[in-house]
Amino acid sequence: MKTPNRWVLLAVVVSVQALGTWLANAPIFLVAHLHLEHGLSLARAGLLASTSLMGGTLTLIGWGVLVDRIGERRSLASGLLLGAVAGLGSTASPATAWIAATWFLIGVGTASLNSASGRLIVGWFPSEQRGTAMGIRQTALPLGVGLAAFFEPVLADRYGLAVALLVPSVVALIAFAAVGLFVIDPPRPELEPSGAGGGTRNPYRNDRRLVRIHLASALLVVPQITVWTFIVVWLIDARGWSAPAAGGLAAATQLLGAAGRVGAGWWSDQVGSRLRSIRVIAVGATLTMLVLALTESTSAAVVLMVVATVVTVADNGLAFTSVAELGGPFWAGRAMGIQNTGQYLTAAAVPPAVGALIADRGYAVAFAIVAIFPLMAIAVVPLKEERPSRNQGEP
Repeated sequence: MKTPNRWVLLAVVVSVQALGTWLANAPIFLVAHLHLEHGLSLARAGLLASTSLMGGTLTLIGWGVLVDRIGERRSLASGLLLGAVAGLGSTASPATAWIAATWFLIGVGTASLNSASGRLIVGWFPSEQRGTAMGIRQTALPLGVGLAAFFEPVLADRYGLAVALLVPSVVALIAFAAVGLFVIDPPRPELEPSGAGGGTRNPYRNDRRLVRIHLASALLVVPQITVWTFIVVWLIDARGWSAPAAGGLAAATQLLGAAGRVGAGWWSDQVGSRLRSIRVIAVGATLTMLVLALTESTSAAVVLMVVATVVTVADNGLAFTSVAELGGPFWAGRAMGIQNTGQYLTAAAVPPAVGALIADRGYAVAFAIVAIFPLMAIAVVPLKEERPSRNQGEP
């Protein structure tokens, strides 16, 4: 089997995932255009844009199973192709039902990126480099969202909805071609008969570490989505900032958060423990949210809010890497699918719940209550780790 340059492959994976993420998030940044130019109510436009998220959330586990069965390269390619074709097809009719169906399929296709790209990193990088590599891979999400946020409103305003969907669909086809040219599946051991050995054994049986990581990650999503969702409105509403200034700081925190993910991954490689690193981050998230609550009415709160946006996202790559390593070569895909599904479902519940809490009790109380979730995660994170061996996909 041909062995690729790991770092070149990582660059390709980050690029492919960022471009696919652009397509997946394009509908979100077309809500204003749908409302102002097409006459849809904000509620209806928001519901229409959410169909891509729904398509992805409902199929994450299925893609994980498929990755385990047919490999990373074919899963990535088929998902990107489906997403691109659906995006191109969405320009064929202005009917709301047609757009909803095709945007749903965009979400279905681009959901393949999560498990497949994660498995590529775990499969090709040795354990002492995986934290750093996965942290770099995790930067693809804010990069892709940033591309969508930058281009989609402009394309829709200047050229219309069809062009705004055409461009990211063509970009996804370019990503599809890059997968075909550069991506090589990592080696895996020979498939053993069910029950004959460790390779095919269900890692969820008689071992609660994966379930505990899933639960801890869901708990840690609560402060992450809270600060992501409410930083702009808090700066404008409570701190008196202008909308451009608040948006600019929010964009800058995305870049800082991406850097934080890389730093957390590097740190876990140095200390030799992903799970202990996650527990430390959970402690940091708890303290940061508590101090933010206590200082919410002071100017220092702005600094704490920026710190919170970095600390609360730092665990994502570590948890994803741990899940893939514990899942092993024949279960990592579906384990990562379950991991993402739990995070997505939690993320969907946070904005309305925390928004209602802010409206009723104010920002300070809401931030204090949100701090309870990373506090619970501290106790949930398992500390017993299993270092992956070569038969888990390490070259």
